[in-house]
Amino acid sequence: MNSTGHTETVQPLEMAGCSSPLGATCRDGGVNFSVFSRDASGMELLLFDRDDAGPSRIIRFDPAINRTYYYWHIFVPGLAAGQLYGYRALEPAVPRFGAAFDREKLLLDPYSRALVVPEKYSRDAASMPGDNAATAMKSVVADLGSYDWEGDLPLKRPVSQTIVYEMHVRGFTNNPNSGVPKEKRGTYAGVIEKIPYLKEIGITAVELLPVFEFDAQDCPPGLVNYWGYAPISFFVPHHAYSSRKDVFGAHDEFRDMVKALHRANIEVILDVVYNHTAEGGETGPTLCYRGLDNGIYYILEGDGSQYANYSGTGNTLNSNHAVVRRMILESLRYWVEVMHVDGFRFDLASILARDTSGNVMPNPPILWDIELEPSFAGIKMIAEAWDAAGLYQVGTFIGDSWKEWNGKFRDGVRRFMRGSNGTVRDFGERILGSPDIFAHEQREAEQSVNFICCHDGFTLNDLVSYNEKHNESNGEQNRDGQNDNDSWNCGVEGPTNDPAIENLRNRQVKNFLTITLLSLGLPMILMGDEVRRTQFGNNNAYCHDDETTWLDWSLLEKHADIHRFVMLLNTRRILRDLEQNPGQSSLIELIRYADKTWHGVKLNEPDWGDDSHSIAISAVLQKENVRFHWMVNAYWEPLEFELPPINNGRENPWRRWIDTARESPEDIVDWRDSGFVEGFKYFVGARSTVLLYANLHDPAELRTGANL
Repeated sequence: MNSTGHTETVQPLEMAGCSSPLGATCRDGGVNFSVFSRDASGMELLLFDRDDAGPSRIIRFDPAINRTYYYWHIFVPGLAAGQLYGYRALEPAVPRFGAAFDREKLLLDPYSRALVVPEKYSRDAASMPGDNAATAMKSVVADLGSYDWEGDLPLKRPVSQTIVYEMHVRGFTNNPNSGVPKEKRGTYAGVIEKIPYLKEIGITAVELLPVFEFDAQDCPPGLVNYWGYAPISFFVPHHAYSSRKDVFGAHDEFRDMVKALHRANIEVILDVVYNHTAEGGETGPTLCYRGLDNGIYYILEGDGSQYANYSGTGNTLNSNHAVVRRMILESLRYWVEVMHVDGFRFDLASILARDTSGNVMPNPPILWDIELEPSFAGIKMIAEAWDAAGLYQVGTFIGDSWKEWNGKFRDGVRRFMRGSNGTVRDFGERILGSPDIFAHEQREAEQSVNFICCHDGFTLNDLVSYNEKHNESNGEQNRDGQNDNDSWNCGVEGPTNDPAIENLRNRQVKNFLTITLLSLGLPMILMGDEVRRTQFGNNNAYCHDDETTWLDWSLLEKHADIHRFVMLLNTRRILRDLEQNPGQSSLIELIRYADKTWHGVKLNEPDWGDDSHSIAISAVLQKENVRFHWMVNAYWEPLEFELPPINNGRENPWRRWIDTARESPEDIVDWRDSGFVEGFKYFVGARSTVLLYANLHDPAELRTGANL
């Protein structure tokens, strides 16, 4: 017995175990454990019978038997899947640079495939002196190979036929008015319940905010980490998003969700955080990596007691160290091969370009490892190509397969549509796939991920309803979040009953959706923007798990016109039934290669001046026998645009598909029901956008709806 009253053993030779694979592996009537720690002088394996109690057994590793190079390993007979465990690492007599060992802290296994979070889990206890075993998260031995995928595989849909819907697993269905059974609200199972809705609005991929197990207590006092950008395990689906309470329930429910989405031809993209962990900065808790090898897992500064903070969250993973690179790659392979996901969006991906000292590398090993990994061929890789320290790599991110969140699309379109001067030329670049940023790489237009709103910032409703952020409820005196949002409240700050302002806001929402979904590039829309979801002016709602962030399903009726608008836009962007004709080109693919001409209110006379607030572009698709004419008026008064002649000007066969100045259902119509417009000029309403199309040679054929 040791001083704590628990059984402590020193193992015989037959318990030597193997250094590979890392983690806990069931085999031969027991479990093999292996963990990396270069500098620890000793290692202990703690076994638990309950998640809320101290260890039932402590096994001390014998360095002569249970250590090979920097790997501590042991085989324990009689254990099986479901066993709770953790480690304690002992500091060396002479600590190396950056050492942060704490023999009193229970440590998670970095490679654990499951873990439990006790009800009395305490982040504070992991931050202060003392034994925290009873209140700590515990790793769980897992054997996940028996799931029946029923032939499922990642879909590998072409990016040119992809529309991304960024959503939060919990927030999507947790509102009581979601119509989801109570026990499934806010869970992976709840997402399955709403797959018909996702199909209805026409998206082809969901991008899920972080689903890796994270520390919900990593937030200001009295609040909760809702977004999930506080990872603590890179191999485990977040337990709180499961309707099942058994230890492996989250794994099976997550896989059920992926399989069901795939059956609906919807891909699953994960927002992944490989740039920092929930252990935070110098005063943060010791949960895993800090206590095993602080100087390897993190980029340190000065004398090794300070953490580089390129993430803005207190620490930065040392992603180009060989040990951390291997963990990231194995994590990605796990989510592709075992969990069948279709892609990843890398949070603050530019951090992955930094070396072990924080300097930016021209050819970062981890990024090339990901780029060239054979099992990732056809898997979507999306980079948020900047970090919190000011590194901005949009247009210069390495590799041939990475897509990039285009923050310049967001900013340029916002500024133009709110009527800012000097923005028309930038707007023109954005809607053509940002060639000023990406053309030098001679890549597809979908390298640019186009979005107006995402989880970080205003929702689309709030973008047109607030001039200022309103983050008082975050507990930081409204100091957090972006101050400059390029927003415009249309005349009144916040909600209003003024019908004129509400009509203008509705029109602006439709303008932004039209521009996002018709511009060249890979479009992404934010959960709830299709029904004007509000966060009441909060542009940094990471710490609210309530009506602030949940999707209010009553908005589906209140803003039915916006919902309908998005459905018809998405249907046309993808073009015809791609499920039946997977080789069919999308509308945007066709427009990309069309002959395009810029216009202003007068044909062939675009006004690129600082005072210009309008532009038009026409695209001729000779093979498809169709011409498009797109007019955008960000001016505060209506403008009369000349229309290009068709058939030598003998008649005007232009048809109207979209006019955001018109009331629903005339704001957008089913493509086949488009009506003809009269004359050779068109009045485009104030702050609105219009898209017309025409058959080039045979108006009669157009009237049959045969084209496109």
